[in-house]
Amino acid sequence: MEKKGISMNFELTASMMCADYGNLEKEVKNLTDGGIDSFHIDIMDGRYVPNFAMSLNDMRYIAAVSTKPLDVHLMIEHPNNRIGLFLSNLRKGDTVYIHPEAEYHPSTTLQSIINAGMVPGIAVNPGTSVETVMEMLRIVKKVLVMSVNPGNAGQMYLPYVGKKITRLLSLTEDMDFEIYWDGACSAEKILEFAPKGVKGFVLGTTLLFGKDRPYGETIQDIRALKF
Repeated sequence: MEKKGISMNFELTASMMCADYGNLEKEVKNLTDGGIDSFHIDIMDGRYVPNFAMSLNDMRYIAAVSTKPLDVHLMIEHPNNRIGLFLSNLRKGDTVYIHPEAEYHPSTTLQSIINAGMVPGIAVNPGTSVETVMEMLRIVKKVLVMSVNPGNAGQMYLPYVGKKITRLLSLTEDMDFEIYWDGACSAEKILEFAPKGVKGFVLGTTLLFGKDRPYGETIQDIRALKF
C-alpha cells in the first residue's frame, strides 16, 4: 500500500557514461525503446573529480538523436564560466545539476539555468551536509544525492547517505524540490527509498549496463518490483 502523498511512479534515468560508445546511437535507441525516462549525462573535467567522462559533444549528440529529457550532471570546476556552452545545446525542460562546492556563487549559476528554461538542480556529495546547501534548496527543483563519491562508476554504496536522504525528504514539501538517487543503485535501494519519496534513480553498472540482457527487460523488471 502506498503511503499517503507518496507516488510510486518513480523515474529511471540511464547513466550514459556506462554505455557502449562504439554503438552509442544503438544504445540510445534500445534504451528509449526499453522505456527509460531520461538520459543522465556525466560531464567531468579531471579537476573537480579525478576522472574524465562524457563531453559536450556526447551531450549534444544524445540531445540530437533522442526526444527523451537529458539530466546533465556537471562535475566541473566553476561551471558558471562555461554554462552557456551547455545551455545552448540543450532543450527547454532538460535538467542541469551543479555541485555547490565547485562554484564561488552557485546561486548565480543556478539562475542562469533557470533563465534558459532548464530545470535547476544541485548534486550533493556524500561528505556534503544538508545544512551547507539549505538556502539553495529554495532555488532548485531537483537534488541529486550522491550515494558514492563522484567520479567513477562501479563504486560501493556509502550507508550513511541514507540518513541524509531522510533529512532531505523532510524538507521537500516546504521547499518544493524532488530527490534523485545517483550511485550504486540496486533493486534493494529502489525498494527501500522509492516508497519513502525518492523521485528518481540513476541506473548504471549495478543494475542496467553490462548485464547481457535487453535493457527493456531490466527496466520492466524494475517497474514491476513489489513494494
